[in-house]
Amino acid sequence: MAKITLSKIAAVSGLSKFAVSRALAGKSGVSEDTRKRVEQIAADLGYQKATPKGEAPTIGVIFHDADLINSELHLLVQNGVQAEAHRLGYRTSMRWTHDPAEMETLIASCSGAILVGTHDRQCLDRAYAVGKPLVRTGWLDALEQVDQVCSTDHEAGSAVALYLLGLGHRSVAYVQGTPGYRGRVERHYGAREVFERHGDVEFTNLKFDAENRFSEVLAALHEQGTVPTAFFCAHDGLAVTVISELLRLGYHIPDDVSVIGFGDNSAAQQISPALTTVKVHGYSIGTASVRMIDDRVVGRLPPAPVRLQIANAIVERQSAGVANPSRALLRMGRRQRQ
Repeated sequence: MAKITLSKIAAVSGLSKFAVSRALAGKSGVSEDTRKRVEQIAADLGYQKATPKGEAPTIGVIFHDADLINSELHLLVQNGVQAEAHRLGYRTSMRWTHDPAEMETLIASCSGAILVGTHDRQCLDRAYAVGKPLVRTGWLDALEQVDQVCSTDHEAGSAVALYLLGLGHRSVAYVQGTPGYRGRVERHYGAREVFERHGDVEFTNLKFDAENRFSEVLAALHEQGTVPTAFFCAHDGLAVTVISELLRLGYHIPDDVSVIGFGDNSAAQQISPALTTVKVHGYSIGTASVRMIDDRVVGRLPPAPVRLQIANAIVERQSAGVANPSRALLRMGRRQRQ
């Protein structure tokens, strides 16, 4: 693509190069209407201002410092942000914090900022009040007026349900663990949306806290007469726990039961059998977030907030297979006789 120059903008606008230069620099000598018209033409043409040496604009990146479950995902997001920021000529300034004053100070010093993961309402209100372009990668309130780049939790849940149906599973448990996390809830809703269209499917939502082992929750489920042939886990950490506990109880995976995770973290390939899971493209979330900030800075986006979803993908490995209800029942019976 040819470089967009001041001369090109001048030709399109019908103004002198001098007037265009002053308008884009925010200097006096042109009317406010003219300035806005020149800025709009420049944005439409894809013009980017030259940045003086040593004064590259900065994108702030703020991670919630207490989110340990998503630390590996956030590292991928960070890598994507840094690579794309470098390509577009931005510096990055990163913080791991949940302090609203620290967030506010960083955002005020940047051209825009990316808020990664979950942040509480006080922090968000302070961040929004600064008035700089912001992109969030975490879940938003309904119609929250901010740009967002995220993965497809709900859609991924539906995809897992369809995948399990294709393998013949008709009794599936969703292992949510500690409830209340929005992404986990959306994955459950997505799977439920598909299973509810099949009257012969039993879909169970397993919630438990740190005081209960998975084996205890599974035993209680069996006592109620429910014998899942597949477990869809809200994140890979839970899936590793489920596989470990099932193997300890004598189950063969995937011959007796199937296990599917979410995230495609490094542990997914370190456990045996290797985990079938849903990949979250953290690197792409990072690069897309930087591009969205850049689009806001140069005026390429519409005034209304934008939602951009990076589609997940199912990664097939060895922990999921064809349903075998008779084997699952047999294994449960053996456990109960022990």
